[in-house]
Amino acid sequence: MAAPPWLEPLLSTEFFSGCHVHGDAPRSECNMYCLNCNVGAFCFYCRSARHKDHHVVQIRRSSYHNVVRVAEIQKAVDIGGVQTYVINSARVIFLNERPQPKAAASSGAAGGGASAHHHHQSHACEICGRSLLEPLRFCSLGCKLAGVKRNENASFNMGARDDEMPSERKGKSSSREEQETQPSRKTPSNDAPPLSTTRSRRKGIPRRAPFRS
Repeated sequence: MAAPPWLEPLLSTEFFSGCHVHGDAPRSECNMYCLNCNVGAFCFYCRSARHKDHHVVQIRRSSYHNVVRVAEIQKAVDIGGVQTYVINSARVIFLNERPQPKAAASSGAAGGGASAHHHHQSHACEICGRSLLEPLRFCSLGCKLAGVKRNENASFNMGARDDEMPSERKGKSSSREEQETQPSRKTPSNDAPPLSTTRSRRKGIPRRAPFRS
């Protein structure tokens, strides 16, 4: 599954314009999207009239960029590997890439020595290069879509593990193999002495009885 059919249209939709039908109403801003109908942005009143029992997500704004709450979209698409943020007490995810300002990127790379480089440049989006807070792969759903199209070990299949870098997966698998093989070497040597002494004691008791009588 390359991507859900609604994902690309969602990412390219223009939000926050006035509704043509309910333009005079107080909540007529087009900030909602229906994953079932896939027909563009609509307002609160359009949702009540046409999308009552559908999977609708509400788009919000943060620093002039569109975000959606993780709780609203995580059941519809795998967001593994994408950086999330807490804004207004809600965990959100950005829809599209946010290129790193050149001034911030250059200052982070040039100033502060090795420690600054470690803290600010250790994690970056594989597609647009934006700095990430955690060791993840993408800064937004749009960048993950680009990664999936490149077929670089990224997937929108539910249950896929995109939250780890490919190198981390290899490291963890090798460490698991070591943990599984090491006990098998140690166990026989540790368990052998008590087993052998127990058997010798049990065998020694019946042999002494005939001599006493």
